Amino acid sequence: MNIFNAVPSTYAVPKKADPWQRVGDWLFRHRTHIQVLQWIVVGFYLALLIVPLLLPLPDRTATIWNNTIRFAQFMFWGIWWPFVILGTALVGRMWCGLLCPEGSLSEFASRHGRGGAIPKWLQWSGWPTAAFALTTLYGQMTSVYQYPKPAALILGGSTVAAIAVGYAYGRNKRVWCRYLCPVGGVFALLSKLAPLHFRVEPVLWRLSQERGEKPGAIDCAPLVAIKTMRGASDCHMCGRCSGFRGAITLARRSPSHEIIHVAGVTPKPAETVLILAGLMGLAVGAFHWSASPWFIAANQRLAEFLIEAGWVAPLEITLPWWILTNYPERNDVLTLADGGLLVGYVLGTAAAAAVLLSAALALAVRCLGQWDVRRFHHLAQTLIPLAGAGLFLGLSAMTVTQLRSDGVVIPYVAELRAFLLCLAAAWSAYLGWRVGGLYCRSAVARIGAMLCLSSAWAIAVSGWVLFFWLW
Repeated sequence: MNIFNAVPSTYAVPKKADPWQRVGDWLFRHRTHIQVLQWIVVGFYLALLIVPLLLPLPDRTATIWNNTIRFAQFMFWGIWWPFVILGTALVGRMWCGLLCPEGSLSEFASRHGRGGAIPKWLQWSGWPTAAFALTTLYGQMTSVYQYPKPAALILGGSTVAAIAVGYAYGRNKRVWCRYLCPVGGVFALLSKLAPLHFRVEPVLWRLSQERGEKPGAIDCAPLVAIKTMRGASDCHMCGRCSGFRGAITLARRSPSHEIIHVAGVTPKPAETVLILAGLMGLAVGAFHWSASPWFIAANQRLAEFLIEAGWVAPLEITLPWWILTNYPERNDVLTLADGGLLVGYVLGTAAAAAVLLSAALALAVRCLGQWDVRRFHHLAQTLIPLAGAGLFLGLSAMTVTQLRSDGVVIPYVAELRAFLLCLAAAWSAYLGWRVGGLYCRSAVARIGAMLCLSSAWAIAVSGWVLFFWLW
């Protein structure tokens, strides 16, 4: 018996219209208004990227309220990204479908482009994970959070690439968003936690076909196989399919349903790598290194070693700002030695997290029975709440820091951070217990698996305890 079909279905035919169904239908009917909103967001986004490039760097007296560069930094890294991450976990990928400027520009380019077939190499499932890793690491090397030029290079470069891919492949589609977006993999993971999704009713779909209805094709920009869609990972929540064949509706669901009952059907190694090495490793190292006493100590020891060895060039060589941070007028310069250690620290954190977390998951799998790679990948999905909470905490730390530097103090920040970490750990524990129950009915075996998983939760939480409370 298939364990994923043995659970009670949440896809029962609704007896009457749900308020959320009316929201989905509203999105379907008001696509023109949504497109106007998308272009407003595109204009605001381009202004935040381009205008700061034309202005001198702010001095120490500049604030969010009186300096355009500081305002743009705050909007991008203090408001935009942390709350897009939070919003995706709350309402799914509505940012992608309704507001994302890259998606809008890529689809516009596709509408007027050459409409080429999508090549096989571009459809590799690992591109979002690889792109996330590269942009995260490169952003730290160039201080993307602090300066407008690297922000324009990384974000603007991604936008240009999205337009180019849209022009080259597909027709009225978002090929970039589906296969290549650097944060597409992150959004796909976090949307699994959302209590809203577009639900597909197979019974109503089949009845519509039996009646001979021919409503035409669905204009699904991210190329989702809607008829067989069971989760929210790929859906951009744009509402274009709402009401199709009377079988697709925006509806509520348990925030745990997709991870427990859907995520284990098909193993996705790329998602496991993104969770373990990306969100819980690389991202943590990227937030950590500038505040880490370990990094400072290692930097000092490296400098002493190089001086004693008579090889001082790495301590003196600097590179252009688009390779390593180089702003001497702000006394902010990374030498070749600094950059090498930074890359080593971030990659080392990613590798250590991946190894330790993988070991914890592997032991949990063995506690539940024989080795099963699908079970390993499924248990990795139970760590998504902790991974998402960590990413939000790291990004929102910049929100708090920027506001505090301008005299705005948010109360109870430490308590809110602790609460979010505890909530995420409890959620991951619940998911781990439920997923374990799909593979083994023995309470002793499940408790053993939970003890193994607890080390993974401890690793995830300890990184943020160090960052927020001990360093």
